[in-house]
Amino acid sequence: MTSISVVFPLFNEEDYVLRAYEAAVDAFVPITSDYEIILVNDASTDRTPEIIESLRLKDSRVKAVHNPKNLKLGGTLRAGYAVATKELVLYTDADLPFDLHEVRRAVRLLEVQKADVVSAYRFDRTSEGLLRTVYSFFYNSLVRAMFGLAIKDVNFSFKLFRRELLSKFTLKSDGSFIDVEFLCRARKAGANIIQIGVDYFPRSRGVSTLSSPAVIVKIVREMMALRRDVA
Repeated sequence: MTSISVVFPLFNEEDYVLRAYEAAVDAFVPITSDYEIILVNDASTDRTPEIIESLRLKDSRVKAVHNPKNLKLGGTLRAGYAVATKELVLYTDADLPFDLHEVRRAVRLLEVQKADVVSAYRFDRTSEGLLRTVYSFFYNSLVRAMFGLAIKDVNFSFKLFRRELLSKFTLKSDGSFIDVEFLCRARKAGANIIQIGVDYFPRSRGVSTLSSPAVIVKIVREMMALRRDVA
């Protein structure tokens, strides 16, 4: 029977934590009874930690990780992956950018295609606005040019993979570049990566910072370091 760990990185997500938990339970019950929900609090300053703890006390399938300081997306995902114990690992965001019931299809394709990673892409992301759409196009094109990584939507937070992959390499990125790093290192380790398209639901609460100037500068630095490492 398939077993799944889902990792939710959380920074000031008090509006989304409960909804993400409930959506995960609703989506996983038809797939397997052997799952765990890993909620990683990245030193949030709102009610996120309290909500996580209340869910942990209520449901033994919930694992709570609390970063003592803000580690950004990369550090938060590494912290979540470190405590994952199931056969498959899913990474996604608490704002639920896709219908979690799509995971059932992804699990099925992983098995049918004998793949190691399912990396999803958005059918349409124009609802985010012109600037984010243009940014995404050039970023994905740059990644393809630098690493030969033919992935349509490298930073989309829907990646399902076999946990055994994590024993084959060490992830180092601190920021959102961890998506690209994971895919590049998985490919170098011989992983079979497949892609599926899904409907996209943009964030309706809070603010995403993944396109901020500081984040972009950090990504460029990590990109150059990874190119030297996986060349």
